[in-house]
Amino acid sequence: MQFSNVTAVAKANVYFDGKVVSHSILFADESKKTLGLIYPGSYHFGTEAAERMEISEGECEVQLDGQGEKKTYAAGTYFDVPAKSGFTIAVSQGICQYVCSFLS
Repeated sequence: MQFSNVTAVAKANVYFDGKVVSHSILFADESKKTLGLIYPGSYHFGTEAAERMEISEGECEVQLDGQGEKKTYAAGTYFDVPAKSGFTIAVSQGICQYVCSFLS
């Protein structure tokens, strides 16, 4: 996956003592994505805006808030998270890489 004509924000978004790290990229149409890495562990995130998490490398297990079922996502798959919600994402081995798109 490659993005052209974007502005990259150099300051990293660092969560959970550096176990989840992302960088923001800004598009001319004012949309934003983050590109990130998740190291092994389990992490909960809240959302303000709806998000699409595309897994670009590795594998993770995800449980959306309010849903009992966990699902596994591998490279080339994605999951959507509703606005004002959240999810728990777990990586058991290796590094999971993702692209997060903020949906309107």
